[in-house]
Amino acid sequence: MSLVRLNIKGISYSQTQSGAYALVLNEVNGTRTLPIVIGAFEAQSIAIALEKEIKPPRPLTHDLFKSFADRFHIIIKQVIIHKLVDGVFYSSLICERDKIEEIIDTRTSDAIALATRFNAPIFTYENILDKAGIYLKMKDTLPIDEDPLSIESLIDESDKKEATFSKDTLKQLNEKLNIAIQQEEYELAAKIRDEINKRT
Repeated sequence: MSLVRLNIKGISYSQTQSGAYALVLNEVNGTRTLPIVIGAFEAQSIAIALEKEIKPPRPLTHDLFKSFADRFHIIIKQVIIHKLVDGVFYSSLICERDKIEEIIDTRTSDAIALATRFNAPIFTYENILDKAGIYLKMKDTLPIDEDPLSIESLIDESDKKEATFSKDTLKQLNEKLNIAIQQEEYELAAKIRDEINKRT
């Protein structure tokens, strides 16, 4: 199976889950995006790493891992999102020390947080993008810095009402999916996509 390289497009607020965020990845040579639901801590950690200028007074868990790895000459070569089961993404860290390569199982949110610190490329398989990716028109894509998510807003975000789609038909779900994509509500789009996949 061929690997597809992904970039971090941004992090958006949850439209359906309180305390959750959507990490939005987009394929480097294409128009598909991959929204992944992550927790507030991981969202904050990724946002801090992307900001570069922001340095917390004490190291976060992912910063500690980076310092530990640097001290013992371990590098993360790449991250691969290799499996999707019931809406949950599974990932691996490809690490190297003394020219010996190791594969370590990890949560996708942790993998991305570490990839941002090691400047490691992020990949997924074509079949995962086919199943879970969302197509965007080129005019809908925005550079990450045009819609930044502040660190403060990650901490202060109020609870959102959880959405339910049990009464919607497939036609209604597809219409809602298109609207969510147009409005760049990627986390909501991911939830609708998962509901459509369950029914089909």
